[in-house]
Amino acid sequence: MVLFLSSHYGLPSWCLLSFQVTVLFSDRGIPDGYRHMNGYGSHTFKLVNSNNEAFYVKFHFKTAQGIKNLTAEEATRLAGADPDYATRDLYNAIATGQFPVWNMSIQVMTYEEAQRAQFNPFDVTKVRLDGQF
Repeated sequence: MVLFLSSHYGLPSWCLLSFQVTVLFSDRGIPDGYRHMNGYGSHTFKLVNSNNEAFYVKFHFKTAQGIKNLTAEEATRLAGADPDYATRDLYNAIATGQFPVWNMSIQVMTYEEAQRAQFNPFDVTKVRLDGQF
């Protein structure tokens, strides 16, 4: 599996394995509800401005509430005792006027940058690093 994924991400397999293991054995992969997690679009879209110039973009949504995670023990308990925890947390926050906020940003790539890219910008398995586009 690591070799398959490393070929898609263009990373050495040891690098991808290290990243996967780090996420797997950390609290990073278990968000404490929807309010405390970022969202990243997989697909690349083509947007055209009023000058008829086309750009390829990816949408990102970063939580303004801050990243907050559950421990493995908390997640295990909630999965069995309260599987609707994340949905109820979001609902209750909105009901009490604590409206969650996400800051939207986009990664912009010109046609020329897409032509020069070392990966297919429409491949959903590829990750564009922040600051790269």
